[in-house]
Amino acid sequence: MHQGRKRQLEFDLELMDLVHQADLIREDHPGCGVEKLYTTLKPKLMGRDKFCEIFISLGYRVRRIKNYIRTTIPSHINYPNLIEGMLVTRPFQVVQTDITYFNLKGVFYYIVFLLDVYTREILGYHLDDNMRAESNVKALRMTLRKVPTECLEAMIHHSDRGSQYGSNIYTRILKRVGIRISMGLIAQDNAYAERINGTIKNEYLRFWYIKDFSDLKGKLRKAVDHYNKKRTHLAFDNKLSPLSFKKTLLNLDIHKRPKMVIHSSGNYDVLTGRDYTDSRLNAEPLAYNCPIEIMDKNEVTY
Repeated sequence: MHQGRKRQLEFDLELMDLVHQADLIREDHPGCGVEKLYTTLKPKLMGRDKFCEIFISLGYRVRRIKNYIRTTIPSHINYPNLIEGMLVTRPFQVVQTDITYFNLKGVFYYIVFLLDVYTREILGYHLDDNMRAESNVKALRMTLRKVPTECLEAMIHHSDRGSQYGSNIYTRILKRVGIRISMGLIAQDNAYAERINGTIKNEYLRFWYIKDFSDLKGKLRKAVDHYNKKRTHLAFDNKLSPLSFKKTLLNLDIHKRPKMVIHSSGNYDVLTGRDYTDSRLNAEPLAYNCPIEIMDKNEVTY
């Protein structure tokens, strides 16, 4: 009986600490789901099912909201899909981009994201009150400031067939620096970028009080910063954030870095062992070793 009371006391103390830690996580990542809380907190005295059962009963379930607003206006300019089935082996190899909306007190604002498919890092983003191509250009320029010059001609820029991405002002920048242009026919062809739209809106912005457009800009910056630096990703066994995964690559021989295959359905395969040094990764060496280090933002302007 004494041992039973001791175990119950230990369980109750851990639960109290877990609730406190979960509340701290929810401050920066308010849409963090129960299962992600479990993988982040790694409780010692309860398994996943027990943890989820308890925390759902405590009111930690996240309600998902579907997106019904169309933000893609098809362009008459089309490019082939260059990335379906592609083997991706490094950062800055494939960047996907998409536009989403955010409804703030009945006013729609539009957010552009550019995502590195390999690391899942948000490289560029921009918020505006319209869907004109200039907003996409600003997000693209933010991205280009983070890409080493020698990586540009080996990069593929992938998007849907929205008019912004087929505009002269946008494609001219891509062509000038040597980036190849790729477009998908359906949303599933752009699944990685589509997913980041939902993550930022449904796990961050929709849970914060946002008073106006200026405040929305600040909250978006906070969300992107947390996503890149702290939010662990399923693609990395829920152990690493995009930037922490990117940092691990610096310590790996280029032939031992993880590989992934892009599928149009978005059901990607990441061929990696838990320590990211699985011997299966050595079968095919990288064709091009693009440096990972981020260049100084003042070195190049576009």
